[in-house]
Amino acid sequence: MPSIASADNSVSPPPRKRLRQEESTTSRKPSKEPRLFVPFRALGLITNHIPFVLQTRSHKGATEGPRVHLLTCLGRSWALWEGGKMTLLFVGPDAPDYISSMAMDGDAVWVASASFVIKYLRGKEVSRVANPLETNLSFITIFGSHLLALAENGDRMLVWNTSNGVPTSDFQTELESTISFGPNFSATSILHPATYLNKVVVASSQGDMQLWNIQTQFASIQCFGYFRTNACLRTLIHNFPASRLLTSPETLASGSSERGRAITSVVQSPAIDVVGIGFTSGEISVYDIRADERLMRMFMEGGGIRALGFRSDGHPILASASSAGHIALWDLNEGGRLLHMIRGAHDAAITAVEWVPGQPVLITSSEDNSVKQWLFESPTAPPRLLKFRSGHQTPPHLIRYYGDDGKQLLTASRDRSLRCTSVVRDSRSFELSQGSLLKKATSLSIPLASLKFPPITSISYSTTRSKDWDDILTTHTDETFVRTWTMLGKRLGKYSFGFADDPKAKGKERGVIGTAKTVCVTACGNFGLAGSSTGQIQMWNMQSGIKRKSYTLGPCPPEVAARFYSGTAKRSERSISGIATDSLNRVVIASTLDGTINTTKLEHTLVLPSTAVSILLQRDSGLLAVICDDMTVRIIDIETRRIVRELSGFHGRILDITFSPDSRWLVASSLDSVIRTFDVPTGRLIDAFRTSSIATSVSFSPTNDFLATAHVDSVGVFLWANRAQYADVSFKSVSDEEIFDVSLPSVQGVAEDEALEALTALEVSDAPVDVFSTPPQLEGDLITLTLLPRSRWQTLLNLEVIQQRNKPKEPPKAPEKAPFFLPTLPGVETRFAPQVKESAKETKKDTRRLQKAVIGTESVFQQKLTSEARDGECESSGDASVVQTLIEAFTDENFFNYMKMLSPAALDLELRSLVTLDSLSLFVNALTQRLHSHRDFEAVQAIQNVFLRMHGDVLIANQGMQSELEKLSQAQQKESQRILELIASSLGTLGFVKDTL
Repeated sequence: MPSIASADNSVSPPPRKRLRQEESTTSRKPSKEPRLFVPFRALGLITNHIPFVLQTRSHKGATEGPRVHLLTCLGRSWALWEGGKMTLLFVGPDAPDYISSMAMDGDAVWVASASFVIKYLRGKEVSRVANPLETNLSFITIFGSHLLALAENGDRMLVWNTSNGVPTSDFQTELESTISFGPNFSATSILHPATYLNKVVVASSQGDMQLWNIQTQFASIQCFGYFRTNACLRTLIHNFPASRLLTSPETLASGSSERGRAITSVVQSPAIDVVGIGFTSGEISVYDIRADERLMRMFMEGGGIRALGFRSDGHPILASASSAGHIALWDLNEGGRLLHMIRGAHDAAITAVEWVPGQPVLITSSEDNSVKQWLFESPTAPPRLLKFRSGHQTPPHLIRYYGDDGKQLLTASRDRSLRCTSVVRDSRSFELSQGSLLKKATSLSIPLASLKFPPITSISYSTTRSKDWDDILTTHTDETFVRTWTMLGKRLGKYSFGFADDPKAKGKERGVIGTAKTVCVTACGNFGLAGSSTGQIQMWNMQSGIKRKSYTLGPCPPEVAARFYSGTAKRSERSISGIATDSLNRVVIASTLDGTINTTKLEHTLVLPSTAVSILLQRDSGLLAVICDDMTVRIIDIETRRIVRELSGFHGRILDITFSPDSRWLVASSLDSVIRTFDVPTGRLIDAFRTSSIATSVSFSPTNDFLATAHVDSVGVFLWANRAQYADVSFKSVSDEEIFDVSLPSVQGVAEDEALEALTALEVSDAPVDVFSTPPQLEGDLITLTLLPRSRWQTLLNLEVIQQRNKPKEPPKAPEKAPFFLPTLPGVETRFAPQVKESAKETKKDTRRLQKAVIGTESVFQQKLTSEARDGECESSGDASVVQTLIEAFTDENFFNYMKMLSPAALDLELRSLVTLDSLSLFVNALTQRLHSHRDFEAVQAIQNVFLRMHGDVLIANQGMQSELEKLSQAQQKESQRILELIASSLGTLGFVKDTL
């Protein structure tokens, strides 16, 4: 017997927003920060099997009609689209688990995830309610001020009251009641019939429907006189048995051995009391729930009903969608006569069908990752496709960056499509056309996917002549020819290059034509090469499609034949696994499955220890990476034709590799679900992280900013930001114990919120390392030299000679002055004087002309010198304690770091600008303190040499400078003697080691 239970008062309220965000962030944050690659965002995700939600809004004074918004599910997150141009508005954050149902209420978005129902406003989570039974929720709907949800097993309906809250951090939702259904009733969906106060219709997988009053314990007798006896004392108003809804409840579901009585869709019609009901058997019932009478019945062939939709612009038409991807249109004025059948409207089961209110536009979504809009130009004419957004139906297995700007990706999938995915904007993504397949599929009454080309196994391109002719070559599964494509035309190219019989072959070998295995387009874009499974390598002209040349592998090396073949290997038994050409078209490199690397005219044959699965050539550096079957990547220098590196450490078969643009890194993915990055010059593993699913293909951006990956369980392409582009990353060897799990990038990315997890990984916490800064002292008795190049000091010492030699023929032009209203400060670098707001009293004091002239005359060099000397002021009597006090007082190195960053000419000018005795005294004191600190010895020597040559006569003529000069002389002699002793000791040690060895 159905019953109703009140909310349990002992159930703790949901956590507040701040606490919840901290908990969810902590649970999702990886245990360690990524070293090199940080999750950025996911591309190519449009929708999944969860039905979308349509919302229309009419604005006062609008002339373009109501605005249409679409809410689609992306797994754990959701996306909101603008229906006019199908542009992406924003994406929500990740939920705790995969989303099972969605609903919209004004500006709010509600989603069901696991046992939670989460509310979002403008993409930000504002509240969350939990199922007190801690079971997953399968369906939610907003009914006035109530939130209704169904348990996953369909035995209960939960009712929350949302009327006593506002969308703030203090928002709380009360659980009003829990309605339990009978043992033979598993609820699947909820519908609120129009004008029915506080009443909902609940559909079940057994084919029954029930009408419930969720607000009170008794039904309204005046509105439902027909159900008077059933509705007086119970919340259950009426039960609609499957025998009245279906013609034959025992009919089997389409493509299944189970009975097709389960209700898959219940929708409201424009007529009050009338609803449309769809079943898994393909039957459709138009039912009057007030009179408990079926008005008409239709049956759709080709799969069970997945969605229904009534047209609302005055034409009585019902649209139904099947699990096979077909759309049927029914004329309700003619008793449900079939108007049109759109076969293959989608490549997979259609999940939702919605009519735009008041418009002849039908919107559909499907499990093939697409949303389409269909326009009906007349009531009886078939619809035409108006606009759509789509992605890959199945996970892509081959991705490659296209071009040199890093804005486009070529992606191939098992859904037999080749797509261009835009990294910059989702609306720029498209599928390369394979011809007018839709018209052919409609005329033949076969699925559209059956007419597409087989899945792509290899792809190559060259953008050099992309504006002139076809620029992409592909091979397909079990095909004996390769196809050309044009990216500019977004379609299939003109030619198909097929392999012909080998004219040199004899007997049975003459008719052997193998399947195309690999392709390569030359760097110039004029020629395309392909290798077959029978060892044939041929070259065609990309412009004319004429065959230009054939290459012969030649005899198999004896050691290879003994290892892979019994006796002598035939030429037709040697399959080509990879082919490449260098940047100057001098060498064609081919790899075979028996582990050999061959070049043009068999100039050289390199035998590898294992089978060569595939190859990748970095044309700029001449490095050839070979994936071998022994889980090792071998790098070959094509100039010396030797193996220069062997990269190992994989615990599964290597799937794909990619070079960084500068050829310094090699990124590889393998079956152990780990993406590894190797440093090619050292051969070390510098980065490795484990993903939740295996990465089948990887591609490095030509601009060195992103790494793109494709995975086995997702139809999207994932981008990882290169941290080396934003911060200084220290590289060290990584062991297997240091490999940790990293979650895949979300669709939202890092552009929406400063608090996102991915953005914190990109923040540079430490200041950039100054290459000219002196490292700290290793020991007090040692002297540390500066890191500046030797030429810097030699230029400073001989600056006058260099200036005289490089004297310009014409006088240099004065730099353009800034406008009069932009005052500048004196110095080597052009700096604008900031406007300092002073108080009225200070302004009145600084009215004298002399003080106005003095303000702002000091350069940055002089300002840093003054502040530095004040920090290091100390009376020195020559003993060790005072010297130590001097060194400790002189802790700020801003002055010397700034001085070392200046160019020789700028430093010479600043030294000449020291014209007062106070500035000369300060500079001498700074040199003395730097010598006492045992830092920058050779820098101080060079600066001291130039300084004394410039101002020596002034220093000698002034008696007040004698004490400072004596201190500088003593420090100079002491440090010179110390460094001579250290050099002598080092030379003696080196001589002893040399004589001993």
